[in-house]
Amino acid sequence: MTEKLKQLYKTVILKHNKAPYHYEKQLSAPHHIAAYNPLCGDQFNVYLNLDNGKIKQIHFHGYGCAISKASTSVLVKNLENKSIEEALELCGVFKQLTDPNEKQPKRIDIEELKAFETAKNFPSRLSCATLSWEAIQNYLEKEVEKNSSDK
Repeated sequence: MTEKLKQLYKTVILKHNKAPYHYEKQLSAPHHIAAYNPLCGDQFNVYLNLDNGKIKQIHFHGYGCAISKASTSVLVKNLENKSIEEALELCGVFKQLTDPNEKQPKRIDIEELKAFETAKNFPSRLSCATLSWEAIQNYLEKEVEKNSSDK
């Protein structure tokens, strides 16, 4: 792991843990996604407002370690105003980026996402980094299935 990547990881986690993006309850949002890790107790709710297959608004609230909070903040920041397809693609890239078995992850130009590539070197922290990403990906995949079966 390069020193530059280690520093990016620290910087992103500190920044997003201290001042998370759209960190507030949005109980009126039509879609609520729960991300919970029973092993460590990290628990976040992601609030979505979807309109015509696009994420119009996204917020989160909850508690967890600095890594899970920062990762969820980066997720929210990067999925806002994306189509469901774009969001699923980004979730797939994040999953590949943090997969310890992936030798050649897809290149990504979003620095904040790159920072979490480091998490794959810390197996005990990996689930913290991927918690909300996996919850959103699963939820959006079900939305796509539901919408395609309605047609």
